[in-house]
Amino acid sequence: MQVNEQIRAREVRLIDEAGAQLGIVGLRDALRIASEKNLDLVNVAPTAKPPVCRIMDYGKYKYEQSKREKEARKHQKVVSIKEIRMTPNIEQHDFDTKVKATIKFLQEGDKVKAAVRFRGREITHPGIGQAVLEKLAKQVEAYGILERSPRLEGRSMIIIINPKPQTEREKGSSEKTS
Repeated sequence: MQVNEQIRAREVRLIDEAGAQLGIVGLRDALRIASEKNLDLVNVAPTAKPPVCRIMDYGKYKYEQSKREKEARKHQKVVSIKEIRMTPNIEQHDFDTKVKATIKFLQEGDKVKAAVRFRGREITHPGIGQAVLEKLAKQVEAYGILERSPRLEGRSMIIIINPKPQTEREKGSSEKTS
């Protein structure tokens, strides 16, 4: 934003600190009016003909703007992707551990990428890996929604599970306890 002497227009449409339009005035007059009120002249619409300038306390304006941005950042949630790796011939106890980890990640609001890694000749039986991933998706369906069905990528078969919104998770957990 252009402030005070940085403004390079001959005439400007002037708006005072209360928001009332003072009309089209020369740049020198606008600067004089702003300095009399101990405020800054700020170019708020430089592309308009003539440019629109407002009389305001620029330091206070920048401070309030930074506070609003900080408040907005405080309320946003960064979604990260957590990965769970398994093999096609995973034992039941190990599978249960992976299910618990997946549920924990989903409850924290993170996406989960579950991958079955095929080693050696295991790649010739992708149906086994697909069955493991579908079993995982079935176990965690109360906590997450399947975003992408099982797909083979290289030597891995992956699915992606999105967390359910908070209200749906609460409903799902109360139905399980009933």
